[in-house]
Amino acid sequence: MVQCVSILGSTGSIGRQSLDIIRRLPGIRVAALTAGTNVERMAQQCREFSPKLAVMATQEAAQALAERIKGLPIRVNFGEAGLMEAASMADADCVITAVVGMVGLKPTLAAIRAKKRIGLANKETLVCAGELVMAEAEKYGAEIVPVDSEHSAIFQCLMGCGSRKEIRRLILTCSGGPFYGMSYDEVGKMTKEDALRHPNWTMGPKITVDCATLMNKGLEVIEAMRLYRLPLSQVSVVIHRQSIVHSLVEYRDGAVLAQLGTPDMRLPIRYAMTYPNRGENPAEPLDLLSCPPLTFAQPDRTAFPCLRLAEEAAAQGGTACAVLNGANEEAVRLFLADRIGFHDIPRLVAQARAEVAVVASPTLEDILEADRLARESVLRKSN
Repeated sequence: MVQCVSILGSTGSIGRQSLDIIRRLPGIRVAALTAGTNVERMAQQCREFSPKLAVMATQEAAQALAERIKGLPIRVNFGEAGLMEAASMADADCVITAVVGMVGLKPTLAAIRAKKRIGLANKETLVCAGELVMAEAEKYGAEIVPVDSEHSAIFQCLMGCGSRKEIRRLILTCSGGPFYGMSYDEVGKMTKEDALRHPNWTMGPKITVDCATLMNKGLEVIEAMRLYRLPLSQVSVVIHRQSIVHSLVEYRDGAVLAQLGTPDMRLPIRYAMTYPNRGENPAEPLDLLSCPPLTFAQPDRTAFPCLRLAEEAAAQGGTACAVLNGANEEAVRLFLADRIGFHDIPRLVAQARAEVAVVASPTLEDILEADRLARESVLRKSN
């Protein structure tokens, strides 16, 4: 079990649940906390968990935080430099990367190069630069333990697997989001408020919208390919409305292993911190006698084109996934700001994919440039 943790994105949903786990695990210390601009929540966390370092996104937020925690032995930093420092602090043996978006890429690489255990909740890191990240993890001997419920499930179902040759396919489950069963035209009439009503999970706004478009599942397909070094043909998606089976692995001999549990992110978060050990968890245990019947269905790629767009980017490879992700992040930001409609998200992503050239064997600089060009494309096309 880890002894000291840095949490990147501590004021968000995954970050807060990570701290809830730490409250219940005596002996785990907090080295660093980072956040965006939520100064009040960060100040509360600093008073409770006494990190050595607190990082805010902007200098203004950092100054406001420093005023609120004056007198505490906590150093305050801001921006990318602060994130990089938090990710590589000598005290921390585990870094939970719970920041949203491409901002998590460089800190994750810094943590890998510092040989930390990475509790990976920032899927964009692997979506955009998965081959680079996995190569660096292998080079430096860093351990990556997924925090996503689906990838944590696969991680657990693969224990005892002697070779990738034994795997027939990975099966990612998907709740279907709030618009499951609707036609393309019906989905287009949905509002921001509708999109933010996930039927099973409580998450931040960006990932909740991604669940509504099914882009989240598309990103998870790419993430699974990178984490487990498998081609797109061996990663599939099924709709599972109950969110009880978190994912499955089908083996060559016909055996299918599944990981089940209640839809509570504290389960995979705790496991990432304590792996390979297990222990009591504050999450409600699954009661098989009272849970609903478990159903499975094919996703509708016509009504939800973002899943298809993600699979197409995964098939192309190179910087295609960075373009997909950057365009989606920017489009979702505009949607949450009430500047575009729901169907504009896949439209703008598809246009960026068509417009931005793909580099087949990218460097980190190529990936960051593809991300920048994709965002610029979305902003131009949305005006």
